[in-house]
This record gives sequence, C-alpha cells and structure tokens, in this order.
Amino acid sequence: MTERVTGTSTDRDLWVSWDDYNDAVVKLALMVHESNWQFDQVLCLARGGLRPGDIFSRIFDVPLAILSTSSYREEAGKVQGTLDIGKHITMTKGALSGKVLLLDDLVDSGVTLQRVQTHLKENFPAVTEVRSAVIWCKACSSVQPDYFLQYLESNPWIHQPFEEYDSLRPHQLAAWLRKGEVT
Repeated sequence: MTERVTGTSTDRDLWVSWDDYNDAVVKLALMVHESNWQFDQVLCLARGGLRPGDIFSRIFDVPLAILSTSSYREEAGKVQGTLDIGKHITMTKGALSGKVLLLDDLVDSGVTLQRVQTHLKENFPAVTEVRSAVIWCKACSSVQPDYFLQYLESNPWIHQPFEEYDSLRPHQLAAWLRKGEVT
C-alpha cells in the first residue's frame, strides 16, 4: 500500500499515515491488555471505530458489535452537527451484555462518548460494565476515556489516512489507482 501522507503535523493539524494508524491501534490494544481488564465484547462506533473494532475483535478473540453514530457531516465532515445514534446495534449472535469495551478512533468534544454510554445504560440492562478506548483524546473533551493512546493538548484536526476516500467517487477509481503506479 502506498503511503499518502499529504501534510506536516503541527499544533493545528495531525497527519497520520496508514503505518502510524495501524501501529496506534495495536499499541492501544496492548494498553488495554496490560490493564488486565477482561471484556466480553467490543462495541465499536461507526464509522471511526470500525477499523480499530475489527482489529480488537481479532486480537482479543471476542465478538464485535457495531453502533452507528454520526455528528460530523457538514463541510466535508469537518463541522460537528447534531449527534445521531443508530436505533440498533449490529452483532452476529445474542444481545449486547456483560463487560463491553466501547471503541472509537478519537474523542473530540466528548458528546458522542458520553451520549453513547448513557444510551447503553438506559437500553441494555444486561451490560454490566462499560469501559471506553480511543487512539486520540483531545484536551477539549468533556469526558476522558478509560484508555487512550495520545492526549492532544492543542486539539488538532486529525487527518486520518482513510479520509482520502471521502472525496473519491466511483468514476474516479481507475485514475486514482493509476496515480499510485510506478512507471
């Protein structure tokens, strides 16, 4: 895979390559493991928590559940709007229960993390404990996750490697693939 990091990290912008992103997910998994907390399921918040959720589910060999949430829709996903929480949690067997690791890529304002935790308490009585984990925790957050890899004092905008797909459309795929070829 071609690394496509397009900027230099500053106090205002954190540019993350695929290698850095993948390493961060594994380091976060190690942090959770070293805490000795045992959990029964991973609940990832889609979309940002999907990739970490998949990796955690594989590493810890626990079921993966997915809850869709969305608040960054305006201005190509750069302005936070009203938080929407999906009506259902997607999982292959049974219902969400026991000890749950709530996983996302980052905590920004803290609204999503806080509202989802409240949603779980109100709607899933079989859940006995919830802990949260994110790669990046911004200082502006109103809540602090139980586990986070990086604390970002300057609250930068995080440019994640998969964001390049946000503006890619199906009719552009062939040209996009050619752009990465070596002649």
